[in-house]
Amino acid sequence: MEFKISGEIAQFVRLAFTPGDFVWASKGSLMAYSHGIQWSLRLPGGLGGALRRSLSGEGVALTYIETTEADQYALLAANAPGHLELWDLQTDGPVTTTRGSFLAAWGSDLDITVTVARRAGAAIFGGAGLFLQQISGTGKVLVHASGDFYERRLADGEEILVSTGNLAAFSSQVDYDIQGVGGCRKMLFSGEGFFMTRLNGPGRVLLQTLKRNYASSTASSGG
Repeated sequence: MEFKISGEIAQFVRLAFTPGDFVWASKGSLMAYSHGIQWSLRLPGGLGGALRRSLSGEGVALTYIETTEADQYALLAANAPGHLELWDLQTDGPVTTTRGSFLAAWGSDLDITVTVARRAGAAIFGGAGLFLQQISGTGKVLVHASGDFYERRLADGEEILVSTGNLAAFSSQVDYDIQGVGGCRKMLFSGEGFFMTRLNGPGRVLLQTLKRNYASSTASSGG
């Protein structure tokens, strides 16, 4: 699957299909496509994963795009200002995406599921919610960030604190928890909330410069 990311303020991707190619995309992300493209709404993981997906804020179904013809293409966009970043599952391992950060995935043996945050505190107060989307297998994933990306590759045991709403995606091996900001004045007047998200390596972390409003992204669930 060949792809080209274009745009500056709100990036989009052009995917070039050959017969037999397929892509999973976030619902509502299909901007345009050639005449030989077929698409449908499907439930990755079947009915068993439908409830967890709805709780994750990503919507129950994803858009499944495929073709049996040569020289076909589709344009995908996240319908929000921001940038796109490629995640190679073979190089970086499985990826966990926060609400609204998943745009598309393609490859072989793809498993798109919803996982539960490992720590109770992170699930309740971490900002990204209890249920997070996880993609594994062999292939590529396109991650959308509000604003620009900041990438960090954490060493084993290295820690970074992230403000609520600025976390886009991270390696599934990264430990995800929360930490209080400390002090009443900080909690009440800093604008950062009561908690920061604490990530411990090793693994890749993608941050977004604009805080995502998880409540509104749940309502739109367009990626």
